[in-house]
Amino acid sequence: MNFKKLLTFAFVGVAAATLTACGSSNSADGGKDTKITVVASPAPHAEILEAAKPILEKEGYSLDINIVNDYVTPNKIVFDGDADANFFQHTPYLEKFNKENNQDLVSVGNVHIEPLAIYSKKYKSIKDLPENATVYASTNPAEVGRFIDLFVKNGLMTLKDGVDPVTAQLTDIAENKKNIQIKTEIAPEFLVKTYENNEGDAVIINSNFAIDAKLSPVKDSIAIEDESSPYANLIAVKPADKDKDKIKALIKVLQSDDIKKFIEDTYKDGSVIPAK
Repeated sequence: MNFKKLLTFAFVGVAAATLTACGSSNSADGGKDTKITVVASPAPHAEILEAAKPILEKEGYSLDINIVNDYVTPNKIVFDGDADANFFQHTPYLEKFNKENNQDLVSVGNVHIEPLAIYSKKYKSIKDLPENATVYASTNPAEVGRFIDLFVKNGLMTLKDGVDPVTAQLTDIAENKKNIQIKTEIAPEFLVKTYENNEGDAVIINSNFAIDAKLSPVKDSIAIEDESSPYANLIAVKPADKDKDKIKALIKVLQSDDIKKFIEDTYKDGSVIPAK
């Protein structure tokens, strides 16, 4: 087992132990379930939840935010009933995760979009990438079509006829004008380190990890998704919980004008955008 996997498994164990008994049961208010436990990525998800916390308190709910910085653990924690919801993923990832892990988590609503971006210490624009450039990307298969679309929109690649960009894979590329070598061999949480080590010619990084590392997806990247991206980040729960009052209260607050304003005011460079 390699070092990266050891880190992941160790983290899963710590997260699970931390969250045990922190789930959805709470009857402090005459039997009403008023405690909401959410597993979230550090930035911007946990930051947005912190902004929602005082609003929820006014409505009689306490929000417990547990930070987990990977793309596997949060779904397992919710599925196992150790948290009410998670906030870190988009629909294509959730659907693929459910299918591959025999789970049935559902979305109760979208909150924001984090534009995916490409970073390079060697080049100023995606169009400056040389022939046979090496570009490192996430091992997450649900992101492949997403980052291919960045190359397509910048005129460097085309897809085979009839292929949906959302589900596209590397084998669906019809033309690769510069024979760019995309390496999907690094877990998403390690891609910032790949960029910092100046490996390859460019690195594709999810905005939550970029923001957490003090990178601006707008200012520091050489290419970035626009507001038309279909990859909105959502709140996921177990099917049996989706109609609970506290879950309805949570998503109502996260989709409120107050939170939209918080997102717009906090991430003024466009690195995080309220979902429509």
